[in-house]
Amino acid sequence: MAPGTGLVPQNGELDEGITEKNASVTENGSLEGEELDDQSQSKAGKPPRNIPVMRHCISQAILAGTSGLELHNGLVGQEPISGENSGFSPVFRSGSCSEKGPKQFMEDEFICVDNLHKHLSAASHLPSIGAFYGVFDGHGGIDAASFTKENILNFIFEDSYFPSAIKRAIRNAFVKTDHALADAKSLDRSSGTTALTALILGRTMLVANAGDSRAVLGKRGRAVELSTDHKPNCTSERIRIEKLGGVIYDGYLNGQLSVSRSLGDWHLKGPKGSNFPLSSEPELKEMILTAEDEFLIIGCDGLWDVMSSQCAVTVTRKEIMLHNDPEKCSKELVREALKRNSCDNLTVLVVCFSPDPPPRIEIPRMQRRRSISAEGLDLLKGVLSSNV
Repeated sequence: MAPGTGLVPQNGELDEGITEKNASVTENGSLEGEELDDQSQSKAGKPPRNIPVMRHCISQAILAGTSGLELHNGLVGQEPISGENSGFSPVFRSGSCSEKGPKQFMEDEFICVDNLHKHLSAASHLPSIGAFYGVFDGHGGIDAASFTKENILNFIFEDSYFPSAIKRAIRNAFVKTDHALADAKSLDRSSGTTALTALILGRTMLVANAGDSRAVLGKRGRAVELSTDHKPNCTSERIRIEKLGGVIYDGYLNGQLSVSRSLGDWHLKGPKGSNFPLSSEPELKEMILTAEDEFLIIGCDGLWDVMSSQCAVTVTRKEIMLHNDPEKCSKELVREALKRNSCDNLTVLVVCFSPDPPPRIEIPRMQRRRSISAEGLDLLKGVLSSNV
């Protein structure tokens, strides 16, 4: 993460003046109906905040069978579901593990909600049960990561575009969270965090990412990356940064930050509503879950710095086949990353979509018979006899 560098959110009160329920994002990224106060904020203390060295949890929720057509409302670009998979009903079982690693402070946060109906009263109008997961890799203190974990889900559901335009509601929620971090008097303006979330409604999953955490889908043993690592040296990010007047020194944005998108970090940004190289806008990926989609891995960069996406999927699939426990899978991934000398905080979520372990992948045996010609046999006999 940046140089110098599970938890179910509580429905606590937000700081006064943070946002309004029906605020929306304008073209330049500002919030309608929200005053843009850019006064300097007093700094709060950095971590530690008495965070345990290691945290983990496991939870489960079963999704009743629901037609994907019922969930089309507000999901742009959704593909029709084939008849072969129309009867597939995901089962949400999640496990998590978060460890400080070699760092002095723990600055990661995460959220696991396997049943939105039980967690949020605002989800009662949804056509089916849903789930929500997220990893927030903080830097410059824990403030930004903790605030994002506690509020971003509410911002999504309270947005005026939810559920008619869910993608827009998610984008708005990221920007609202970013602006709220600037307005909250009790939070450190120099604290920042990456944010990667996965919202699942029925069989439709929307992954939103701002930063260098990563979401990887296990699809019958194959790794499918559902997010892009937002590093300053990434070609598309470099072009965007340079167009906005930013510079990259030794892989760091303006020589200070190792990510090109984050929430918070207001000491590196300009006035709210203006375009600046450090962006809070997430990239979104939408997909329809099928019976081939076995599990989802969400991890901070402490995992991906030392492990490829395919390696993580292979390790997770092997573990699930042994014990069918997503929590043990997340612990094993953290343990393996520490063995490989990860130098960062480690947070990993594993979300399974079936109550059963994945099936064994059978590799068909070759049925072709191999033979040698008479000429080849004579040649071989000659070679052997000449060596005697």
